[in-house]
Amino acid sequence: MKLNAIYAPYGATKERKRVGRGTSSGTGKTSGKGHKGQNARSGGGVRPGFEGGQLPLYRRLPKRGFSNAKFKVEYAVINLSDLEKFEEGAVVTPELLKEMGLVKNQLDGIKVLGNGELTKKLVVKANKFSQSAKETIEKCGGKAEVI
Repeated sequence: MKLNAIYAPYGATKERKRVGRGTSSGTGKTSGKGHKGQNARSGGGVRPGFEGGQLPLYRRLPKRGFSNAKFKVEYAVINLSDLEKFEEGAVVTPELLKEMGLVKNQLDGIKVLGNGELTKKLVVKANKFSQSAKETIEKCGGKAEVI
């Protein structure tokens, strides 16, 4: 097979509809927008969900239930493979992680996950640890401290 012999299957590509080109095209003159009115204007049209002033569906339906999403605790996650960047015996703190650019923002704290390998003895201070991360850090002779 040659690269110059590859082509898209029939129906995969479609010509762009060019509006406002004469009258015989069917999309000339008013370009398929009808005559005058809000939808014929540039920048015209209404927002999604607008029903012409009628009380919209999202306001007509009753609101039920309670969502705890507002109060959800969200951790900034870091993997063991990221901790490999530190030298032997280092004390890894959230401030140090942010300074090195491994964590953008701390959110509600930092959680260490067990993905990757760790070969160095480190003292890791974080808000939360996964079970596998804690075991791996302690297996290497380090310490996993919960702040």
